[in-house]
Amino acid sequence: MNRKKLEQIIRIIFSVFMKMDHAQFCQEILEKNPQIRFSGILNSRGDLMVERNRDESAKLLDDGEIKMSIHYTFQRWTSIQNLAHKIGKEKTSITEFDKVTLISILLNDGNLLLLSSEPGVNYMEILSKVRQSIPH
Repeated sequence: MNRKKLEQIIRIIFSVFMKMDHAQFCQEILEKNPQIRFSGILNSRGDLMVERNRDESAKLLDDGEIKMSIHYTFQRWTSIQNLAHKIGKEKTSITEFDKVTLISILLNDGNLLLLSSEPGVNYMEILSKVRQSIPH
């Protein structure tokens, strides 16, 4: 069995025992961080398992564009994992646009937490608060 397959199996077993309530976690992130517009969980297959939005009327993208954005995030995440054996696992990614800041955080269960926030926010403060909320 190759290393990548073994890591996937370990993540699955770990997530079963860990039993993180992703929906509750995403909701709590929105409640504790008023600058965050969206929180969601992307699994290792690229499926958006959970999503929570602060205000439906404030969406910048339609549903098709959101799927495309998530696909691109998943592509980037899986591509950079090809270098993990050299540089280590990606912990966080921050991408700033004119109208939104996108933040991705690797969770302990192997899933990816996706956040979007207002532009110009102190994302280091957001990262600190969110990391403190992540179950260990």
